[in-house]
Amino acid sequence: MREPVELRRQRILAAVQARGSARVRDLAAELDVSVVTVRRDVEELTREGRLRRGHGVVRSTLPARELPGGEVAAGDRVAVVVPERHSYLTETLYGARTVLEEAGLRIALHIAPQVPGAERPLVERALADGARGLLLAPRWTSRAAEEADYGWLAALDVPAVLMERRPRRGSALHALDSVCSDHWYGAHLAVEHLVGLGHRRIVFATRDDSPTARTLRAAFAEIAGAHPLVESWAWALSAPEAGAEGAYSADQTAELPVLLRRTGATALVLHGDVDALMIVQRLAGEGVRVPRDCSVVAYDDVVAGLGAPPLTAVSPPKAEVGKVAAQVLLQRLAEAPGAGWAVRRVELLPRLTVRGSTRPVGAAPAGRSGGTDGGTDGGTRDGNHE
Repeated sequence: MREPVELRRQRILAAVQARGSARVRDLAAELDVSVVTVRRDVEELTREGRLRRGHGVVRSTLPARELPGGEVAAGDRVAVVVPERHSYLTETLYGARTVLEEAGLRIALHIAPQVPGAERPLVERALADGARGLLLAPRWTSRAAEEADYGWLAALDVPAVLMERRPRRGSALHALDSVCSDHWYGAHLAVEHLVGLGHRRIVFATRDDSPTARTLRAAFAEIAGAHPLVESWAWALSAPEAGAEGAYSADQTAELPVLLRRTGATALVLHGDVDALMIVQRLAGEGVRVPRDCSVVAYDDVVAGLGAPPLTAVSPPKAEVGKVAAQVLLQRLAEAPGAGWAVRRVELLPRLTVRGSTRPVGAAPAGRSGGTDGGTDGGTRDGNHE
């Protein structure tokens, strides 16, 4: 006896609501009907406003189911674990939330305190509460901290996507989905902008207590060391507390006004925004005027545009990282068991916004601070200070 059409459509709605999204061919297999039949049902449910269609995927338009007391039902949650004081990741979280809520899923946000190994108990608690998947941005202030998490992260039995984290090549997490900004390209944008303005001696000041900081330090060393127009460069910590491990030379811990005079540098690249704004204030107190005496590029572009002068800045595509990470997670949640889809390692390109803190070497004082976009739009290539 054939199942009544309305009952079948109610089953489709229930299945999609339980997962947030589902593939048409998977629904056809579960209901033991043809793909054509499910497509016809989905078209009608979409016309009625009860479903939304994508390319081969169906998404719910209904709010996530709630249990008595307002709790979100198991199966409707995705856990997101980020570090404490994660201002850099705020835009990333917003991007992820938009995608997940449109798919009928809710975010259960977990904030990891500043202690080693803080993420693991939070993930275990989220899984015990019924989280279907995970978006993760472990603190990883050092390589040792990163490697300490490899074992338990590799053993997760639910889909997980790393945000702004790229595991070491050949490690246990090399095959874990991840979505990152291409920080090498961001460093390249900063150097090329300054070199194009005639700067030949550059100081790079970064933090050294996050994966992004360590990636930027390596990128600046590689790019500046190989650039035919960079005569000399130096690296320093952007703040006394910005180093997580290791011993540093006198130059690397020197006050930046002193280091600028010692190296004859005419430009600074500073990571991240808050440190950059404070350094510009310190330079002014030492009689170093930005950009007349020294051009400055900030890296992060969260609050760089609010400075005096507004800072030229490299902006990683923070919201896009969250959106794409959530999309990758949704694909994992929707795929059939054993589908064997290839691991995604997605990189998105930062952009450069030119403001009033950079100018050509030897140029006359500008009449006003600019705010033009001299950047390269981000694209796909396939906090806490970051």
